[in-house]
Amino acid sequence: MNNLKSHYGLPVVVGINGFIHDTEKEREILKLKSKELDVPIVSSTHWADGGKGAKALAETVVDTIEKSENNFNYLYEDKLDLWSKMEKIAKSIYGASGIDAPANIRKQISELQDSGYGHYPVCVAKTQYSFSTDPSLRGAPENHVIQIREVRLAAGAEFIVMVCGDIMTMPGLPKVPAAEKIDLDDNGNIIGLF
Repeated sequence: MNNLKSHYGLPVVVGINGFIHDTEKEREILKLKSKELDVPIVSSTHWADGGKGAKALAETVVDTIEKSENNFNYLYEDKLDLWSKMEKIAKSIYGASGIDAPANIRKQISELQDSGYGHYPVCVAKTQYSFSTDPSLRGAPENHVIQIREVRLAAGAEFIVMVCGDIMTMPGLPKVPAAEKIDLDDNGNIIGLF
């Protein structure tokens, strides 16, 4: 974590999903780490306070963008084929040496390409614990191979999802979802949020 800015040469803002049980000592550690790394670290409470709870994070992101040099470049051209787009993402973003997929997935990618979807951007679904597809390889390992296990067409949204490694893309719900407790009182106020 000591080279957040230099890893990709881009400005970084770290957003912390702050909760009511966070301690003042934990917040102080974040402030010290922020100074040590020269990277803004902002704790947000949007889960409880909605947009108001994310205001400081949003303002910090905007301020960081405005003070930074704009050297934006697309990672790949739209005209690149789907396999090459995924390979570019794997190597440039995730530090992989390459990508791999079983024959049936390669065939599906080719069929999507041949059916006119090749210009769509690629969205990657993989573990959040690692840049690899192996959640036990924490952080940013290098020279690993990204395993594509499934491909999904999101025709309405106009992108292709490459599902990599062992990941569930739709989280399960508890027996009684929190949404069942949300309601309006007689005055039109929202009740039942946390």
